[in-house]
Amino acid sequence: MRMKTNAMRILEALKIPFEVFEYDISDETNEDIALYTSRKLGIAPELIYKTIIMVSSDNQYFVFCLPAGFSISMKKARALTGSSSIDLMKTDKLLSLTGYIRGGVSPLGMKRKFPTFIEEIAQLEEYIYISGGQRGVSLKVRPEDLCRAAEASFESFT
Repeated sequence: MRMKTNAMRILEALKIPFEVFEYDISDETNEDIALYTSRKLGIAPELIYKTIIMVSSDNQYFVFCLPAGFSISMKKARALTGSSSIDLMKTDKLLSLTGYIRGGVSPLGMKRKFPTFIEEIAQLEEYIYISGGQRGVSLKVRPEDLCRAAEASFESFT
């Protein structure tokens, strides 16, 4: 197994059970990374949660966790964050702001803490899979445990 990530350390510190799943990323295509992860692990896409960072017009950052294949409703994101305008964070700022690279962004263990929202349908699942903080590493965790560890809230934004 690879070395422990910040996401793993946070879950361990909170005594939250999780499982680590690793997969080969050497044959990656331009496919959506969450859908790629679903295919590589043989897990239904609705159980693989991607992490999207968005920035408001007044430079506030927000973290959204949602199932593979789903999209964020910009109208709901603006309402949820109280922003007049919100957009995807530019990929070139990802590493310096979060400490993660595209395809390895976890809602846990970023350099700074940002308001975090998990799509409310996660509550219907016993477990979901999130990025472990490195490409090719996913963590299986209960949605309520992720919500607690990320100091997040369940919201409707898709």
